[in-house]
Amino acid sequence: MSPADDDELTGIHCRLDELLAERGMTLTRLSDLVGVSVVNLSVLKNDRARAIRYSTLSAICRALDCEVGELLVRAD
Repeated sequence: MSPADDDELTGIHCRLDELLAERGMTLTRLSDLVGVSVVNLSVLKNDRARAIRYSTLSAICRALDCEVGELLVRAD
């Protein structure tokens, strides 16, 4: 099975929903702040992303005032 296989789970959970709720922020507002479409943020939020650019990750963390480890956690 290759790393890019569609059926393979990454073992990584994105806590975007939780962080947005804690900050009272909508996905639309985050999209405006970071310059990433709501659709792409939704893919990330629902643990369906297969990759994320460091620049996007940095922008999300900056907008949410969090560390990468607060956003992405192991799902095991």
